[in-house]
Amino acid sequence: MAITELFRYINSSLLISHRPLNSSPAEQTVYAGCAHMPAVLIFYLVLQFINMFMGIPANIMVLWLIHKNKGDSSTSDIFIVHLAVLDTFFCLIPPLELANLVYLTTSSTWYVLRFFYGVKDSSPLFLSCICLDRYMAVCHPITFTELKDKRHRSVCAGVVWFITLVYAAAKCVGSIPNFEKVFTVMILAAFAFMLFCNISILWALRQSAPGRDERHPVKKKAFKMVIIILAIIVFNYFPPVALFPFQDYFSPAVFRCYIHYIAFGFMDISSSIQPVLYLSREKLPKVPLCCSKNTECADDPVFTVNQ
Repeated sequence: MAITELFRYINSSLLISHRPLNSSPAEQTVYAGCAHMPAVLIFYLVLQFINMFMGIPANIMVLWLIHKNKGDSSTSDIFIVHLAVLDTFFCLIPPLELANLVYLTTSSTWYVLRFFYGVKDSSPLFLSCICLDRYMAVCHPITFTELKDKRHRSVCAGVVWFITLVYAAAKCVGSIPNFEKVFTVMILAAFAFMLFCNISILWALRQSAPGRDERHPVKKKAFKMVIIILAIIVFNYFPPVALFPFQDYFSPAVFRCYIHYIAFGFMDISSSIQPVLYLSREKLPKVPLCCSKNTECADDPVFTVNQ
């Protein structure tokens, strides 16, 4: 019984701090502690550097595109902007994380990394805001029109940032009992909420044009956005929720070196997948071609942002 309780304490500490605990009394790096099974740790670091090299430019492009089209922007773009800023912020950590996992044994860097992890953990809140905005646009268009003023969305984004920073600061401390349950509840609540929005929008689309295959283009775009968000939630955020409740079925070494990095690797790569999916549905500007020195370049391209 005492050994079982010890294992549970180790696993709970892992979830709180994102830091695998070493079983040996001497300090060693995380990579050294997983030297007998390094494959998943290497896979995790590869995903993190993909985040850095692909996620940063993709998120910056999203920010630039929305800024370029601010005169004809969607109501949910304000949440997409904040999500892109959050993801760009998170994509900066791979060099520090590599040094910390492979070379460093100091505990001070874990405070910085845990803060970054806490910021990333809260990203589903912005996804939920996007989903709510699309749900209101499709299912409650009259109320949506009355609340179309973006000041309401600015306040909502500010509240989400406040929650994010408080959560990240609490995670940075790393010693709050049962703090990992906050993350699990947040992910499950976001998943359930987005599933509700998705089903509601699908039902509204089916009811909007009985006997016809043609649907309103705005509603089709809203449904497509919600489907993308739901796919991100299922693929990127659900693995930690699905795996961590079964941590007692894994040995401490397997959970520390395999399950932990598989789950968070899938979650973290969303910082690249989200902006890429957003850009894939947008009409990007084309570079004007100049035929010759005496030929004027074409007019500036027209940007189109989905409503």
